[in-house]
Amino acid sequence: MRFRSLVSTAALAAGLLVAPVAVGAADATTAAAACQYKRVGNHWNCITPGAYCPAAAHGKLGISKTGNRYRCTRYSNGRWRWKRA
Repeated sequence: MRFRSLVSTAALAAGLLVAPVAVGAADATTAAAACQYKRVGNHWNCITPGAYCPAAAHGKLGISKTGNRYRCTRYSNGRWRWKRA
């Protein structure tokens, strides 16, 4: 009888550990869907800092998901990336 009690307690504890992860994943999916990487007028929205820039964004401003401003800048290796402006 004691073994059955231990098994049900372990199953309950495992269920409690899994629930917050599932909720956090759903929130991350919703936030990602709300912000889309795209060109808006003369700047780009939802850029990822340090990521490579498309050719159309060279020298242009971008705004990250957190609202910080970045510029598509050419590095010494010839690659274009989003750098803090």
